[in-house]
Amino acid sequence: MRRLSEPHDNGEDPRDPAGGPQGQYRQAPWQDEQDRALRDPFPRLVQRVPQPPPPERSPVLVGAVIGLVVAVAAISAYVGVTFMTRPAGMVASDTRVEQAAADASAAAPTPPAGPAAPAPTVVASPSFTPIAPAAAAQAPATPTVREEDSPANLAARIANAAPTATRNVQSTAQGVTDTEIRFGMAAPFSGPAKEMGRQLKLGIETAFGAINDSGGIDGRQLKLVTADDGYEPTRTLNAMKQLYEKDQVFGFVDNYGSPTALVSIPYALEHHALYFGAFTGAPSLRHDPPDRYVFNYRAGYAEEADAIVRYLVKVRGLRPEQIGVLTQQDAYGDAGMDGVAKAIRALRGGVTGQIFRMSYSRNTVNVDDAVAQLRKLKVPLKAVVLVATFRPAAKFIEKTRDLYPDMIYATISGVGSTGLADELMLLGAKYASGVICTQVTPAVDSYASVALAYKNALAKYAPGEAPDYVSLEAYLTANILIEGLKRAGPQLDTETVVDKLENMRNFEMGLGPRVNFGPSEHQAVHKVWGTQLDETGHYRSIELE
Repeated sequence: MRRLSEPHDNGEDPRDPAGGPQGQYRQAPWQDEQDRALRDPFPRLVQRVPQPPPPERSPVLVGAVIGLVVAVAAISAYVGVTFMTRPAGMVASDTRVEQAAADASAAAPTPPAGPAAPAPTVVASPSFTPIAPAAAAQAPATPTVREEDSPANLAARIANAAPTATRNVQSTAQGVTDTEIRFGMAAPFSGPAKEMGRQLKLGIETAFGAINDSGGIDGRQLKLVTADDGYEPTRTLNAMKQLYEKDQVFGFVDNYGSPTALVSIPYALEHHALYFGAFTGAPSLRHDPPDRYVFNYRAGYAEEADAIVRYLVKVRGLRPEQIGVLTQQDAYGDAGMDGVAKAIRALRGGVTGQIFRMSYSRNTVNVDDAVAQLRKLKVPLKAVVLVATFRPAAKFIEKTRDLYPDMIYATISGVGSTGLADELMLLGAKYASGVICTQVTPAVDSYASVALAYKNALAKYAPGEAPDYVSLEAYLTANILIEGLKRAGPQLDTETVVDKLENMRNFEMGLGPRVNFGPSEHQAVHKVWGTQLDETGHYRSIELE
């Protein structure tokens, strides 16, 4: 391309409108107009003198740049306020930026007419993360930025217009949907121990009902699914499979029993499923170090047995050899017996000695052999520790009370204390009066904060049901689980729940002792409370030390 100053090949000077000799130059048209204007001292008013637009200083371009600067400043201010006030995890939508840009453009000065300026390249603010157009189309309308909006007012308006960050978060864990978290419980709902299963279910559903009415866990309702194993280990595996494989529960809560736990725990561990707060103090749930997926609420049977033996020896003045044990013939009975032996060994300076043990078969009330063994003793016992369920325990007391009127009967919490009191009162006040029962919760008739909360919730969600130690324990267990679920957040999975439980420190429930878990501590509470039946069939608190 030739420059304007170069002569044409035809010999014409481009600045000479009529041609002319080669080498002379012709002015550009706008220069001719300028020369004529200078020669004419009185130019016509209707005639405008065109000015050469400097390529780099066009008023059109300057106006466009000014408008763009104002628009970008408005957008940046809007986006900055939005991100300072938006919940974590939320991103601005394209519709919000477009609205802010429109408002800013309306307020910007209008540039003079002229050739269109080239479209500027927009560089996104580092704090702005655009979302997909499809998502932007679904985003709620954002309030227009107004000059009178203070940052606080604007933050409030945007927060009200935007959904919370957790509403659309989905979990892929089994038993967890957008609206529900399912837990399973294998327990007896038939057979002699069915009242225990009913009370456990009652306590859990009372706690679940309270949290569900307050919005659930991140918008999800808690649901309990139960399976009946009749307190028979031979039925427990099928119950576990039904809950986990058919009902697709997230984890297990408050399974009942020590012998059944020998079946259910291996299944839960194999599937990496949470096994929380089983109603048992057996050592199979208290390994050192603990199994990752197994957590306990209650004190162990060894701790309860130790508390009873120490009470009988140090408070009641008995010698260890005057204490006998009635046990169920299974893991429950063995756990209680081991606890008694350990306590006696500690009191004797490391020597256990002989401990008189009687037994009966699970899911029966046939204690005749045990009574016969007791009667054969040449030196009568002064106390019997009952590691039994409530019906065979009541039957044993019935058959021996008249033979040994001064006998002290002491049971651990696994007996089902309310059921025991009811059975004994049917026999008569003399059978109930003086019977000791250790507990792993405060007294149900106490004014402890957690006991009052339990009774209020029970009256609301199970009207007509009487407070009970078993349902209170289940209520406490469920509330600790609920706290762990809250801490795990909306993207729920077993590993996250376990991690959050293991980091739970000094959780206050109004229980007395605070709840503490850790990687090496999976038992929430170690405290044992003492109670004793009076002649009216009510438990009164006693000091065990």
